[in-house]
Amino acid sequence: MEQPIFERDPSDPAARTNPARKEINPLLKLVLELGPLMVFFFANARGEWLIERFPALSNIGEPIFIATALFMAATAIALAASWILVRSLPIMPLISGIVVLIFGALTLWLHNETFIKMKPTIVNALFGVILLGGLYFGKSLLGYVFNSAFKLNAEGWRKLTMRWGIFFIFLAVLNEVVWRSFSTDFWVAFKVWGTMPITLLFTFAQMPLVMKYSIEPATEKASSKD
Repeated sequence: MEQPIFERDPSDPAARTNPARKEINPLLKLVLELGPLMVFFFANARGEWLIERFPALSNIGEPIFIATALFMAATAIALAASWILVRSLPIMPLISGIVVLIFGALTLWLHNETFIKMKPTIVNALFGVILLGGLYFGKSLLGYVFNSAFKLNAEGWRKLTMRWGIFFIFLAVLNEVVWRSFSTDFWVAFKVWGTMPITLLFTFAQMPLVMKYSIEPATEKASSKD
């Protein structure tokens, strides 16, 4: 069976029964998704240090612009690594990556940091609308993100998708408040030490729901044979 370019819908039986299907290790998947953000934070915090060791970076401008350029490069590398490992592109990181490249290019071209600051607002609002909109049409799209980590029944995916859709909208509003109210350095730090802990706490808070609606491997196998 031909391997699709994009992740299959987790509800598609072929996604579960295709023997050629490859799955990335959940920990490695997390590294690929969070790695570019850590590169962005490090480059902004240690911009002057990077310029001292790589003088050519001074042509890009201030640390925030160096961080933006490296963020774009790290995002492209993470997507390429995902393709090499599983021969398919993860949907949500792909959407985020496209927005990063567009807004990063605008940031560097116009030398205006506003565009990269707006990126989390656009991405989170987009994810929220996609997830909630998918539910409206009867599709629990969150399975694209978490299907390799755990298996839920239809009701579990529906409830989890609803919660994450609302949470993404909250993150979009939060980013708008922070970047418009505080300095650039504070905003960058908040992306790592504020947004990430909030997201982790929210994720852990969903574990009772995940455990309640989890499908045992044997059950899933039996249902795929029916």
